[in-house]
Amino acid sequence: MKTDDFDFELPNELIAQTPLEKRDASKLLVLDKETGEIEHKHFTDIIDYLEKGDVLVINDTKVIPARLFGIKEETKAVIEILMLKDVGNNNWECLAKPAKRIKIGTIVKFSDKLSAKCIDVKEEGIRIFEFIYDGILFEILDELGTMPLPPYIHEKLKDKNRYQTIYAKNEGSAAAPTAGLHFTTELLNKIKEKGVIIAPITLHVGLGTFRPVNVTDVTKHKMHSEFYMMSKETAEILNNHTKRIIAVGTTSVRTLETIMNLYGKFKECSGWTDIFIYPSYQFKAVDCLITNFHLPKSTLIMLVSAFATKEYIMNAYQEAIDNKYRFFSFGDSMFIKKNNTTKL
Repeated sequence: MKTDDFDFELPNELIAQTPLEKRDASKLLVLDKETGEIEHKHFTDIIDYLEKGDVLVINDTKVIPARLFGIKEETKAVIEILMLKDVGNNNWECLAKPAKRIKIGTIVKFSDKLSAKCIDVKEEGIRIFEFIYDGILFEILDELGTMPLPPYIHEKLKDKNRYQTIYAKNEGSAAAPTAGLHFTTELLNKIKEKGVIIAPITLHVGLGTFRPVNVTDVTKHKMHSEFYMMSKETAEILNNHTKRIIAVGTTSVRTLETIMNLYGKFKECSGWTDIFIYPSYQFKAVDCLITNFHLPKSTLIMLVSAFATKEYIMNAYQEAIDNKYRFFSFGDSMFIKKNNTTKL
């Protein structure tokens, strides 16, 4: 299986640069994963495809202002750091730029309140930094850091909360779980009133989700690990559900499938996952998926291709392009559905 099999031509004007004024005003392409049939709707119509007894699994991770610009103490060179994941004891795995300037022992100063010392050098521009600060780290980041928008977004984000879901709770992500950006409080309340159960999980989005695939053979790609958590309450809901499990976003899918692969059921747990889902994967947990339109040749388009077949996904993407859907983080949405069946 070749990475180029997941390539497609996307006009630059279809890459969404800013969020819509209303979160739930985006278009919604509905794809039947069993027949390939496509419908064109708006995101507010998602409620029509949900039924009483369905479980909607959301990722309640919260993006931190993880992009920092500092000065290398020895040379006064400007260094950019993207904080990827907390590895404990005030140590963070980071992407450094330019990485070649960062060796073990290098100190980068961001302000009088915050500096970071490199304690380990990894491949692909990754460095482990010990953060040295006075006060509470996340409060300092709110002052100094910027939201880590993807490199294909060139417009300035006027309201940083638009790169957070309305249910963002647990701080730790280097990127937003973008499928959830379409939900409003009003829409979620209507979904609950219909008898759909909302169940939160957490996966802190890091390099595993957004790192490009740089190998020719898909199976040779190595995923970076990301931290996940499932509560006892969510595990009980999922183990006792009677209808479909509907994942909001690929991060929710990866969390649910990781736990089911490990334990054969849902349970209260936390850990690190480097699960890589591509065609031939057999899903054990997820019945339906709400997702965005993903980058060519990315692990995300490979995951949705595993979920609904590559043929159906590529056809749906071409139809989305033909109908001027907006792509990527601030773009439009897709619901990959399976007809409701009662669990025995």
